[in-house]
Amino acid sequence: MAVEERTRGKRLPPEIFDLPVDKMAEGYYSDAYFNHTRATLIADGRHPRVLMQVFQRRRAMLGGIDEAIAILKLCSEDWDALTVHALYDGDRIEPWETVMIIEGDYTLFAHLETAYLGVLARRTRITTNVAHVVEAANGKPIIFMPARHDHHRVQTGDGYAAYVAGAMLDVDIGVTSDAQASWWGGRGVGTVPHSLIASYGGNTVLAATKFAEYSRPDMNITVLVDFENDSVSTALAVARALGPRLWGVRLDTAGQLVDRSLWDEMGDFDPRGVNERLVHNVRDALDRDGFERVKIVASGGFTAEKIHGFEEQGVPVDAYGVGSSLIRGSNDFTSDVVMTDGRPTAKVGRWFRPNPRLEPVT
Repeated sequence: MAVEERTRGKRLPPEIFDLPVDKMAEGYYSDAYFNHTRATLIADGRHPRVLMQVFQRRRAMLGGIDEAIAILKLCSEDWDALTVHALYDGDRIEPWETVMIIEGDYTLFAHLETAYLGVLARRTRITTNVAHVVEAANGKPIIFMPARHDHHRVQTGDGYAAYVAGAMLDVDIGVTSDAQASWWGGRGVGTVPHSLIASYGGNTVLAATKFAEYSRPDMNITVLVDFENDSVSTALAVARALGPRLWGVRLDTAGQLVDRSLWDEMGDFDPRGVNERLVHNVRDALDRDGFERVKIVASGGFTAEKIHGFEEQGVPVDAYGVGSSLIRGSNDFTSDVVMTDGRPTAKVGRWFRPNPRLEPVT
């Protein structure tokens, strides 16, 4: 099912998020002052009916809204007593635009603010970062590779946030773990890694051959070719050995190294890491030997800015692997009570910002 179908009129079911409902409902994951606030109101017999609006301050692509709604549905005291309107995952949002409104007895959901703001902040950051990379890549596939740079518990939601961005922009996003792909029923993808090559004594061809021998016939096999810092020769050797089983080679030269194919070309460019000249050298060598169909995946320190530079110069990359840059930055969300019992009660500088794009959540 396409994300457009899921996000426009149909949301992910709350159960898919596997929330720690009991602990979340008791305020275990909440800032303590929200728990104290709720306890104070209940002890005083006060149950104000509030209108809470949620927003952030950047131009972004929204993520995490279905997860935030799931927190309210499963962990509030009485979901049926609340009225919620919200945008959808993948919606483009403007600074200060209201993305969700919650109306009802504040004591029913006061303790959940920390949790729903947190998922909105995290997922929107991922979705927005991936969207920037996808746009820079001019429609080329992206491999979402930050799993090793963060805690494993964030993988499922982060993978879905990346998937949302790709689907909204009609670009394939590959993720590297099954956890990242689980919410939409996909599977993790990957390459023949350095560790397998090392396990075969540093012999990339042997490792790639064994990987192909024991992998699924339908797997797109991509091989890292920088193990010996000789990407051109290694790419050709792997292509000859694997033949039609080889889908692509991945360039991942460390930023402190200069690939062997560039040793005689240095002088008018930065030769370190995966650079434009290295990609051209590998592409030219593969084409000369009749391996035009073999794809080139570039990874290692890629950001939206670096990808944009490659694309502007027409560097023959077929797909980009992007890691830690996709989880950096911020898209912090804020909740404000702006109406209480029908009267404006926003703090100075804030006011009710209705948004006609919001849709009721059932």
